[in-house]
Amino acid sequence: MIYLSLFLSFLKIGAFTFGGGYAMLPLIEQEVLAHGWLDLPQLVDFVAVSESTPGPFAINIATYVGSQTAGVLGALCATAGVVLPSFVVILIVARCYLAFKNSRVVKGVMSGLKPAVVGLIAAAVLSIGQAVLFPAGFGWAVFNTAAFWCSVALFAGALAAGLCKVHPILIIACSAALGVGLGYLGVWPA
Repeated sequence: MIYLSLFLSFLKIGAFTFGGGYAMLPLIEQEVLAHGWLDLPQLVDFVAVSESTPGPFAINIATYVGSQTAGVLGALCATAGVVLPSFVVILIVARCYLAFKNSRVVKGVMSGLKPAVVGLIAAAVLSIGQAVLFPAGFGWAVFNTAAFWCSVALFAGALAAGLCKVHPILIIACSAALGVGLGYLGVWPA
């Protein structure tokens, strides 16, 4: 029964979200927490790990949740569920592409999806940000923690590096080194 539940939950996530893994994050969070497969800190940790592992974000999360919940078969069921809708849609689009590539309706739908995707990504940022920066709720005490100020400094540094057109691989390497160093020193929470 758990295998079917994993498959159907991730099938729903794959079928009803557009815009990639980050747009799927609110639905993934809702499903995973509702079923009790992971708690929010575990999900936040894996989102961070998924950022640095090869492969699509949603597939990494589906595989991880499935394996944590029901082993290898659970990982296969969750991954198949999240991949299947996109696979079917791509097959249909590839088959019918020439017939509707210039359709005003299709162009209108795609234009309408853009703000929805931005909204889903913003919801994910707020949810994960709240869990990372304000795990015990928002209060003035948060501003007295080293973790908060490290987060602000890392964000400002990444923003400055992005505006100065620093190569993304260098940003990732520096961020990883800072994260490991701060974690080793005990400044950053584990």
